[in-house]
Amino acid sequence: MSRVSETVAIETVAIVGSGAMGRGIAESCLRGGVSVILHDANPVALEAASTTIAAALQRAVAKEQLSAAAATTAHARLITSTSLEGIAGADLVIEAVPERLDLKLEVLQSIEAVVSAATVIASNTSSIPITRLSVPFADPSRFLGLHFFNPASKMPLVEVISTLETAVGVRDTLDRFVRDRLGKTPLLVTDRPGFVVNALLIPFLLSAARMLDSGYASAEAIDEGMRLGCGHPMGPLRLSDLVGLDVICEAADALYGETKDAAVIVPNNLRRLLERGHLGQKSGRGFYSYA
Repeated sequence: MSRVSETVAIETVAIVGSGAMGRGIAESCLRGGVSVILHDANPVALEAASTTIAAALQRAVAKEQLSAAAATTAHARLITSTSLEGIAGADLVIEAVPERLDLKLEVLQSIEAVVSAATVIASNTSSIPITRLSVPFADPSRFLGLHFFNPASKMPLVEVISTLETAVGVRDTLDRFVRDRLGKTPLLVTDRPGFVVNALLIPFLLSAARMLDSGYASAEAIDEGMRLGCGHPMGPLRLSDLVGLDVICEAADALYGETKDAAVIVPNNLRRLLERGHLGQKSGRGFYSYA
């Protein structure tokens, strides 16, 4: 039985990984009045993350989404730590390292070794089954998936993914936390590769890239067709650039590893862009140029 109380209040969240997703999750927590311990072994990355979060909070002030005092108070709740032991006092730890099974397993095992038995542990994986990630846990009942979407500070949905061993109280605690503290919509789902959103989205995005690679239509035509013909707010290739081509490939590879479904094989044009360092908007070029 899980030692996590069904009435536990999550006041301190530790986030392991200070990349784009880690920073976005941290900002969401800070704006929800939650204290954050942001961990990364790289002190330069941590400093950059803190600066980026501060700038994001100031942009929210400029847009009149936050008061200047609220932004200052929010950033004051952020602690950074290069030592994993620094996360020991957290009520919830969210793993947000790159989408590699071996890396996530190693990090999750290290997290469980330093936190208390009452701490909830979650992975922000976008596609890897939570059951596979639960393998190293001595107590898998306190572990589940908490999949934020990019940009995490703005996207209103979070998938809350339970395994057969996740305690109901743990799931319900995270359901309340996402809804009441973060102000986002929790989507309670059971474990499967890609969960709900990416199981549908990744094949769709890859299909658009495959159509472009075949020469049937231009990027502009594909995107305009889906926007104007299907009512999508953004075409699939433009959306791919926004999400990050590296993120899409990682998710697709994870899905293929689990399902062997040809629909999630990454097409050649997407692989070539990735090999050249063209990751989408964040690198200045993807299917479109952003220079």
